[in-house]
Amino acid sequence: MQTVQYKNLAWESAANILFPNDFDKSKKYPAIVSVHPIGSCKEQTSGNIYGQALADAGFVVLVIDASFQGESGGEPRFIENPYHRVEDIRYAVDYLVTQDFVDENRIGALGVCGGGAYVLNAAMTERRIKAVTSITGVNFGRMTREGYGGTGDALIEGLEAIARQRTAEARGAELLVNNLLPPSVEEGKKAGITDIDPLEATEYYKTARGQQPNGATSALFSRMSVALGWDAFHLAEVLLTQPILVVIGDKPGAFGAYRDGHEVIHRAASKQKELLVLENTSHYELYDQPEPVAKALAKVIPFFKAYL
Repeated sequence: MQTVQYKNLAWESAANILFPNDFDKSKKYPAIVSVHPIGSCKEQTSGNIYGQALADAGFVVLVIDASFQGESGGEPRFIENPYHRVEDIRYAVDYLVTQDFVDENRIGALGVCGGGAYVLNAAMTERRIKAVTSITGVNFGRMTREGYGGTGDALIEGLEAIARQRTAEARGAELLVNNLLPPSVEEGKKAGITDIDPLEATEYYKTARGQQPNGATSALFSRMSVALGWDAFHLAEVLLTQPILVVIGDKPGAFGAYRDGHEVIHRAASKQKELLVLENTSHYELYDQPEPVAKALAKVIPFFKAYL
């Protein structure tokens, strides 16, 4: 593994490059950009699980930290802006095409959770991406809107609250950073949380199972308005033409990967598209649990070998 930094808009992005075991810098390799979930970082599932497996399978893998998060630059911190997240993927491709050991005609992208929808969205207008895999991908715009009531007055009230907070911060108020998860599963249950997704997210991110220093699971409230007006799958039926593989579990949860997976497969213009639904599998089991991950990789690795 090699840690690298490269230019983004007005700051540096941080990433880890994972190499095949028999890596020879004089050769050309297919490469994959691996994109982490919402509130996550490159050291978690996108890197230590899927990134490492793809490197072991013979790919060069660039595992990126989102702008404003992890070890990447950008201020203020903890912004989760879908447009920036998609732009991060373009800058990652920019970096890869400057590396002599990367075949610029064989670049793919893989994302987990929110990253899974970001890579699908990026591929629509980033033609250097030749194949895409979404692992339990979540349309962050749809999920955020539902969190604010979905439509109508509740959604507008949410936007008004964000506007007031941003005005306050512009005038010098302290930044409001929301933790997206309770401190523990027990605390979440006490607070009335019963859905499988937030409880399993807490078990992953707030325990030794998946916890990492840069996996902040936090978001700057005053910058959330952008997500409320964003849709990961807008124009998929026109622009998403590359081969895609979408992997989901069959246990639906509040974050919505199950329905998002079905939706994008239905809407994508891709001639080569496949939906893998793993039985008795939840969203967060696809992050790191050996059996579902092995079943996913049994499709993911041949998919990328076929199309890259």
